[in-house]
Amino acid sequence: MSERTDRLNVFKTYKLYVGGKFPRSESGRVYEVTDSKGNWLANAPLSSRKDARDAVVAARKAFGGWSGATAYNRGQILYRIAEMLEGRREQFVREVGEAEGLSKSKAAAVVDAAIDRWVWYAGWTDKIGQIVGGANPVAGPFFNLSTPEPTGVVTVVAPQESSFLGLVSVIAPVIATGNTAVVIASEKSPLPALSLGEVLATSDLPGGVVNILSGKAAEMGPHLASHQDVNAIDLAGADVALAKELEIAAADNLKRVLRPQPVDDWSADPGTHRMTAFLETKTVWHPTGSLGSGGSSY
Repeated sequence: MSERTDRLNVFKTYKLYVGGKFPRSESGRVYEVTDSKGNWLANAPLSSRKDARDAVVAARKAFGGWSGATAYNRGQILYRIAEMLEGRREQFVREVGEAEGLSKSKAAAVVDAAIDRWVWYAGWTDKIGQIVGGANPVAGPFFNLSTPEPTGVVTVVAPQESSFLGLVSVIAPVIATGNTAVVIASEKSPLPALSLGEVLATSDLPGGVVNILSGKAAEMGPHLASHQDVNAIDLAGADVALAKELEIAAADNLKRVLRPQPVDDWSADPGTHRMTAFLETKTVWHPTGSLGSGGSSY
């Protein structure tokens, strides 16, 4: 019996990542994704307003457990994401190369930088509190302590041109500090983001901490910006007109807004500003009390 050598390729069906699961868009819509030369790559889900609402519900449900986890545990999970990405490096090199029109070597450098970026933020999870918090000097028998706390559910409009390194650079700081995220992937190049969802699902990250939608930022953005259960929005990938529209909508419930900032090189040192942008400061006063009959205090 001769060995069969011909077979049909199994084409990948890209899906959304919401609440730790992989749904298709509830609208049933898709749109064509092409490479830098206009060649068809795949059909990506065209997310609807309902998909965006579902993502917010999932993010809010996950917020209590994620924000309540120890910073050390969050760091372990972010490091695990980097481990999983390392294991699927070749897949992401191919997808990033196709998405951004890069050679294999340049795409590999981008993917390596993205993996390193996860490791970098994993190291910050239990250190950022020491940078932005501390004991405040006060005149009186009190302790006065300021500690950072996560803002809540953050909508992230991912960078349009940097489909993977830029994406990682805006997601990682949001969740490293205990927030949960609803991410609108690059409309032109969503496939690396949708594949990232598959990595997140198998990396100990609780479902709902990161939710990834593909489609039109101009369609979903206004609904998320005006959503009363979204606490902040990062406009990294919004153009000038869309950023202005979303910032106005976000003012309705006093969301924190991180305005678009031109980034020439996503591989450069990101600093800590994206972490601190979505942190609130809680200050606690506590009486020191007194020791002994002499009235000395501590």
